[in-house]
Amino acid sequence: MASQVRLIVLYLVWAGLWALVQALVLWPTGFGTKLIAADALLSNLLLALGGYAVGTGLRYYQPSIRQGTFLLGWSLGLAAISTTVFYWSTNTMFSDQAAYLAFVDDTLAVRVAFNWLMLLLMLLLSWLWFYTRELQEAEHRKAATEKLAREAELFNLRQQLQPHFLFNSLNSISALAVSRPEQARTMVQQLSDFLRGTLRQGNNQQVALEEELRQLQLYLEIEKVRFGHRLQVEVEATEESQNMRLPALLLQPVVENAIKFGLYDTIGETCIKVKATATDGQLVITTQNPYDPATQQPRKGTGFGLDSVRRRLYLLYARQDLLHTTQQDHTFTTTIQIPQHYEKMPDNR
Repeated sequence: MASQVRLIVLYLVWAGLWALVQALVLWPTGFGTKLIAADALLSNLLLALGGYAVGTGLRYYQPSIRQGTFLLGWSLGLAAISTTVFYWSTNTMFSDQAAYLAFVDDTLAVRVAFNWLMLLLMLLLSWLWFYTRELQEAEHRKAATEKLAREAELFNLRQQLQPHFLFNSLNSISALAVSRPEQARTMVQQLSDFLRGTLRQGNNQQVALEEELRQLQLYLEIEKVRFGHRLQVEVEATEESQNMRLPALLLQPVVENAIKFGLYDTIGETCIKVKATATDGQLVITTQNPYDPATQQPRKGTGFGLDSVRRRLYLLYARQDLLHTTQQDHTFTTTIQIPQHYEKMPDNR
């Protein structure tokens, strides 16, 4: 309703300005102030009504660019109607002004042409405005759809990681329940704490590294129950990197990948190293695990874990170069770079 009122006021202001211009043009004719003012105001009020009709019509029907003849015909029809109403009104109101009515007859063709050009201009401007707004709304709908799809994929990627870890943990708890019930109870509590933290971070796209490392520690405590003394983990983070931010629950699949390819085919102790530094305004996290090339051949990307992390990083930062891996001297290294400036996705609350 407010927009309609603003539109009407806009047309009235436009009509007033053009009425002033027309009055100045008619002043040299010498018909007097009353006739000149009536002529100018009536002509432009009718044009304003025609322009409002154009805007209202285009609100509900917008012809394509190829339907240019429709726009021409529409504007010409409105010009004819407005001129006819003007002609009838002046002949009714000023029937005793023969000289003025003769002037109206003489300028009738010019008035039709002027009205047509003005209405055509208003029609084209209104059509362009509605067409541009429709394009913007289409872009907004497309962006909203892509955003929803991206959020759904991010959620799906994170959800796919949890069952795998949960099944392994439950199997370990089952194995410990008979032989080492105290450890089984401890592992249940640790698993509960880890899953509670996962749910708490569910709507947060970014967390501080310090918080992410606390969540990672819960995961490692569970894995240490499974692997015992064989699993050794060294976590090092510089003071500058502690408050830098990264996507929530990003490190767990990376470390899980390191454990999988560092311990599964070995029987001795394995040390997983995680190091976080601040480099060129970015958070850089490296994860290293040893591997035996005689018993395993790490594949490029090394499994679903790193593929999902790489996909998450792309969806959040639109970059494919934020995760890379190297193999050297029986050590597999995963390096992740986290930019510290990007548009945060809103919480889904």
